[in-house]
Amino acid sequence: MSQKLVDRLGIQSWCFRKYKELEPLLTDLKSCGVDRLEICGAHVNVLGDTAGAIQACRNAGVVLSGFGVYTFGPNEAKCRAAFEFAAAADIPVISAHIELEALDMLERLCEEYGKKLAHHNHGRKHRYGSLTMIDDIFRRSSPNIGLCLDTAWMLDSGEDPLAVARQYRERLYGLHLKDFVFDRAGKPSDVVVGTGNLDLPGLAHFLNEIEYDGYLTIEYEGDVDNPVPALQSCVKDVKAALLR
Repeated sequence: MSQKLVDRLGIQSWCFRKYKELEPLLTDLKSCGVDRLEICGAHVNVLGDTAGAIQACRNAGVVLSGFGVYTFGPNEAKCRAAFEFAAAADIPVISAHIELEALDMLERLCEEYGKKLAHHNHGRKHRYGSLTMIDDIFRRSSPNIGLCLDTAWMLDSGEDPLAVARQYRERLYGLHLKDFVFDRAGKPSDVVVGTGNLDLPGLAHFLNEIEYDGYLTIEYEGDVDNPVPALQSCVKDVKAALLR
């Protein structure tokens, strides 16, 4: 299968949310076997000075593969700040929580900066977590707006992530590879990707089949104080699935 997909694999910085400084985070990221980071607001403030975070990643040989998940509402200055960061960091697609009333402005900013937004589904309890709401966003927007498919939260919404990936393949700009198990009350818990309810082999085969070229981010939110061992397992298993 595709080494190109393996080379695109990264980790979401939220997994390292206990880290207050970027340098140890970047060291531990690389110890997991990847050199790509989707950075979130816990580690860069796009409303402030972002040059230090960008330079720290470059110094460590880490590629910033994405940014987010960032909420895009009607405040243009706050939205523009995210686009400015993406431009400075050479990030083509931003993971987004999109508010419908901001769509026209966001379309304009996408055109101005040459960037795309990928709407992140966030489960059954989220305002825009269902396929019905995703369809509504896409009906109202151009291909400047696509999907960041969070596989675990799609499971939480009662959907098959692989079927969803197939359904939205033309606007599939990002993937958060994440896996859940659920207790009897339906409460989710993070597990190593592929050991829960996610069909990792099927999804990996599909991504190879379509020669997927978006960002590919592992997200594991468990073991907050020491996420590295589980993340190393995630990386190993995802790479094996992609190469099978």
